Amino acid sequence: MNISSVTVGLPVADLAAAVLWYRRVLELIEPGLEPDDDVVEFKVGPVWLQLGSEPTARSGAEVVLRLGVTNAALEHERLMSLGVAVGPLQHVESAVNYFDFVDPDGNRLSIYSLVPAGA
Repeated sequence: MNISSVTVGLPVADLAAAVLWYRRVLELIEPGLEPDDDVVEFKVGPVWLQLGSEPTARSGAEVVLRLGVTNAALEHERLMSLGVAVGPLQHVESAVNYFDFVDPDGNRLSIYSLVPAGA
């Protein structure tokens, strides 16, 4: 298999509100694609984030969208200043710093940064 790209789809109840929330929280400019009336896609790093207007009820396993950044602690503070309910900043020695939160539709997200060797 030669995978050339990745798209992660998240269900949202109100597409317009979700677009505004994701643009604010992830500091996205404009959607890169709008392939359908009920779908918007943003280029986020090397993947596409697809928001689709569909039922948000959960059944079974949940997807967690994990996004790597340079400094998770700075993003934790920035999101708190925006009023986003974020979990505590966690530190896994010699591995990662991370925190979790959810979007208004209950989709789980996580922000992480790698810890430099020896830190």
